[in-house]
Parts: sequence; C-alpha cells; structure tokens
Amino acid sequence: MSRPGADQPVDSRVVARLVALALDEDLGPGDVTSNVCVPAGIEAVGEFLAKDSGVLSGLYVAAECFRQVDPAVRWEPLLHEGDCFAEGSLLARVEGPARSLLSAERVALNFLQRLCGIATLTRQYVQAVAATQCRILDTRKTTPGLRVLEKAAIRAGGGHNHRLGLYDGYLIKDNHIVAAGGVAAALRAVRDFAPPTAAIEVEVQDLDQLEEALVAGADVVMLDNMSPAEVTEAIRRIGGRARVEVSGSITPEAAGEYARAGADFLSAGRLTHSFRAVDISLELRSHEDTVR
Repeated sequence: MSRPGADQPVDSRVVARLVALALDEDLGPGDVTSNVCVPAGIEAVGEFLAKDSGVLSGLYVAAECFRQVDPAVRWEPLLHEGDCFAEGSLLARVEGPARSLLSAERVALNFLQRLCGIATLTRQYVQAVAATQCRILDTRKTTPGLRVLEKAAIRAGGGHNHRLGLYDGYLIKDNHIVAAGGVAAALRAVRDFAPPTAAIEVEVQDLDQLEEALVAGADVVMLDNMSPAEVTEAIRRIGGRARVEVSGSITPEAAGEYARAGADFLSAGRLTHSFRAVDISLELRSHEDTVR
C-alpha cells in the first residue's frame, strides 16, 4: 500500500496491524464454509455497492483486508476518500479467487460501513455550520483500538481532529478541577509544566467557572452542556479573551445555532459513538459471467 495521502490518510503499518487483528478474529484458522463449497481456482469479480447515500471513507482499509487474505486479489477503487456518493453508486471492484473474496468480505465491509458512517455524519455537522467560521471537532469517544481510522473518517467528512489522546493536548476537565482543588489551581499547575507555546483548554460548567478560567489565563474554554442562550452570554463575557469550544450532546440540527452564537469550535462525541453505519454490500459475480 502507498504512503499516507488523500486516499491513504493513515500510516500503512497501522492499517495492516488493525486489519490483521480483525481478520484473526473473523477468519481464525480458515473459512470453513467457503473452503468446502467453493471449488479451488474459481475466479470471481465483486463490486462494492452503496445502498445508502453517504461520504466515502475507508476504501484503503478494505483494500488491505483483501491484500492480507490473498495478495493475488486485484483491487480497483472507483471513488476517493471524502467523495460523496449516491444510493446505487459503485465504490470499488475486486477480482480474484472466489474463496479469497468471500473470506475478506465481512471484515472489509465492517470497516468500510462504519468509517463511511462517521464521515457522513461529520459532513452533516459541517454543512450545518457552513455559513460561519466555526469548525467541527471530534473527541476521544472512539472505538478502542480504531481511533486513528475514525479520526481519519472525521477528516474525510470535513471535520477536524481535536487531540489524538491524553498525550498531545492540555485539556483540564471537570474531574481534573475537582482533584486539583479548583480551576485556578489546575490551570496554574499545567501552566507551570507545559511549554510556553502550548495552548491550555479548560472545561467550564457555568459562568462562575468561566470567569475563574479567564482570570487564570485559559487559552481555550470549553462551554459544556450550555444552551445556545447561555453560550451567547458566555461569549459576550469572554469578549475575545479566549477561543471558545462548545460541547455536550449537540445534534446536527442544533449545530448551526451554536455556531451562530459565536463558537469557534463545536465538538461532538456522537460523531464516533452514535453514527449510523452506511449500508454497503459486496455483490459477487463469477468471472465467466463478467467476461461473457
């Protein structure tokens, strides 16, 4: 597989490792049904057919599934990462030994359907805030082990990645504040440790905590579980002293209202935990039917 790029947004070594785990779970020592009822040497052609409209993400992962099962399988992508597709669209073709296509089918579809679902939901949020300067962010509420793939799907949908993990960003949340003894104490401790150029974000639950965070010098404030009216008032009080992220059960329908209130960012955990997988199937034909 190629280096990461527009259609390979995740390091190929990471993709290979995740696919190997998924194939081991599903295939184990072998596909007993296909190996018994499909004669060896039979060639087939498969087409990935979209049964829903959506936004494409994950063909590069599906391709790796077939490559690992059988390097002889030939793979042809028909669309690019981030492309929109309509119901009835063909997304990719595979050709090779029928046993191999059947053995890789479910794992490839599991990855593809879910990643397209994330990209599709993300695009809905992005479109909802399109008339503003607000950007859509993801969260760490991802499927364990699949975070890099799911965050790539966010980008395919037009969203942006927040932090990848606990190691690459300073975000003081409610439980940090409790454990540290308050907003000011938590922020002061992080400021003393962090590089001087690091942006420090503080989650606040109300206007009193907001004022405390601003006085303590937060670079970004996360307004959590506030109504659009409360966000409007909070942004008025902030007066440009910090950038503003809004979070907390924000639906695509409500995203535009929050963005128009002046939020710089909207983060939504549902992008990666409450999306609907896109319905995609692999339709197989024998090679003889294809060439006739």
